[in-house]
Amino acid sequence: MAASVDPERTEWDVIVLGGGAAGENAAQYASQYSGLDAVLVEGELLGGECSYWACMPSKGLLRPGEVLDTARHMPGVASVVGNARLDVPAVLARRDAIVNGLSDDSQVKWAVGAGIDVIRGHGRLAGDRTVVVSTAAGGTRTLTARHAVVVATGSVASVPPVPGLREALPWTSRDVTNLHEVPRRVVVLGGGVVGCEAATWLSALGVEELTLVHRGAALLARQEPFAGEFVAEGLRSAGVRLLLERGVSEVRREGARATGTGLPHGGEVTVVLDDGTTLVADEIVVATGRTPATGDLGLSSVGLPDGGYLDVDDQQTVRGVDGAWLYAVGDACGRSLLTHMGKYQARAAGEVIAARAAGEKPDGDELSRLGTAAGHRAVPQVTFTAPEVGSVGPTEEEARRAGIDVETVEYDLAALAGTYLLREDYAGRAKLVVDRATDTLVGATFVGTGVSDLVHAATTAVVGRMTVAALWHAVPSYPTVSEIWLRLLETLEGQRRKG
Repeated sequence: MAASVDPERTEWDVIVLGGGAAGENAAQYASQYSGLDAVLVEGELLGGECSYWACMPSKGLLRPGEVLDTARHMPGVASVVGNARLDVPAVLARRDAIVNGLSDDSQVKWAVGAGIDVIRGHGRLAGDRTVVVSTAAGGTRTLTARHAVVVATGSVASVPPVPGLREALPWTSRDVTNLHEVPRRVVVLGGGVVGCEAATWLSALGVEELTLVHRGAALLARQEPFAGEFVAEGLRSAGVRLLLERGVSEVRREGARATGTGLPHGGEVTVVLDDGTTLVADEIVVATGRTPATGDLGLSSVGLPDGGYLDVDDQQTVRGVDGAWLYAVGDACGRSLLTHMGKYQARAAGEVIAARAAGEKPDGDELSRLGTAAGHRAVPQVTFTAPEVGSVGPTEEEARRAGIDVETVEYDLAALAGTYLLREDYAGRAKLVVDRATDTLVGATFVGTGVSDLVHAATTAVVGRMTVAALWHAVPSYPTVSEIWLRLLETLEGQRRKG
C-alpha cells in the first residue's frame, strides 16, 4: 500500500529515517499534540524488523510449543495430548497471519490516520537538516526538516568472518523466523537470546538433529549465571546438542543459492569446529549479534563517521552535531537493542522535539518524560525459552562493577504453591540485587514458566527506587507466582538477622 504524499513537497517539521516501531513512535510523539508534521522514510516494510522478522513472528512460533509442553506436564491433559506433535503447517499459517503475510497495509493506514506521511525509499543525510531519498522508482527527492531529523534505521544480523560462512548463504534471524520448510538437521551458531529462542522453536517444530554451537562457556552470558544453566538444561532435555566453548573454523556448502527467505539456501552444509569436530546439516543459522544499519546514511555530511552506533545523550540527541536537530533511537544508537527500549527512547525524543520546537528547554528531572536516564537504569528483558528468563537492571556482577555495595537474595520458584499449580515439575529460580547503601532494589532475575509476568513489577520497583521496607507492603496475590516477592523478602530478612 502506498501512502498519498505530494511528490512536489520538500519540507516537513520532522523527518524520521526508518519506519520501524521506534521510528513510528518518534513520529507520533513529535506530532500528535504539537501541531508539527512528520514524515517516515522507509525502504522496506513499515513496522520494521520487530513486526515482520523478529519479535512478533518469533513469539508466534514459540507459543505453540510452550502450550504443548505445558499440556504434556499437566495431569488430566497429558493423557489427552499423549505424544502428539505440533501441527507445523497450522503453526506456520498462524505466524503468517501475525506478520500479515508480510504486508504493511495496516501500518501505512495507521500512519496516514495519525497524520504522518510515508515516503518509500532509502534516506541519507546530505547536510544540516537535509535528507536525500532514493526512491523505489529509481529517482531521488530532497527533503528538509524545519526542526528535527530522527535516525531510526535499526540494525542487521552480523555474519562473522569465518572462512566459507558468508559464501554458504546461512540463515539469519529473518530466515529462521520466516521459515517455510523445517530442515531435518540444523546448526545454530550463537548462545545469546536469538540463538536460544531459535533453538527452542526449531526443536518444537520437529528438527531431528539440532546442534547449538557457542563460543562462550555458558548460554545467555549477560544474565545471571543460573539463567543460562536452566536454559541449557531445558534445551538438552528437548534433545538439542550443546557444544559450548567451541568456535567455527570453516564452513563449506555445495550449490549455495539465494532461494528466498526461510527456504534452504542450497545443499547440505559442513561446519568444521576449531577442535576438529565436523557437523553436517541441512541449514545453518547465524545468531551471533547485530550491526547498526548506519553505514549508508550520509553521516559524514554532518561531520560524523559513517557506520557504527550514534552517540546520544539522555534526550536522544546525537552528540557532535551542532543545533540539537539530529536524534537517534532504537538499535541505531546502541543503548539497548530491544524493541521496547527503542520505542521508549522514541517517545522521549518525540516529546523533546515538540518541546524544543515550542521554545521550551527540556528539564533535567530524571523522571521527566523528556529524558531516558531513568529507563536505562532499569532495562527489562524477557527471553522466551523453556524455561523463560525475565530480568531488569544489572546482574550482581554488573552492579559490583558499577561500584554498588551489593546485597543479594535468591529463592527456588518451585517451592511456591503458585508454580506447582502451573506444572508439577516446575523448575526455576529468582534473585534480587539490592543496593545496601540505600536499601533499594536495583536488579532482579526470574527463571521459570510464566515469569515474564513478573518483570514489569520489578521494573516499576527499580525505576521508582523502592526500598525493601516499602516492598513488604506490596502484598502478592495468592496462589500466584508473584508470591515469590514475599519469599524473597523473608529470605533476605533471615539473611540479615543471621548477620
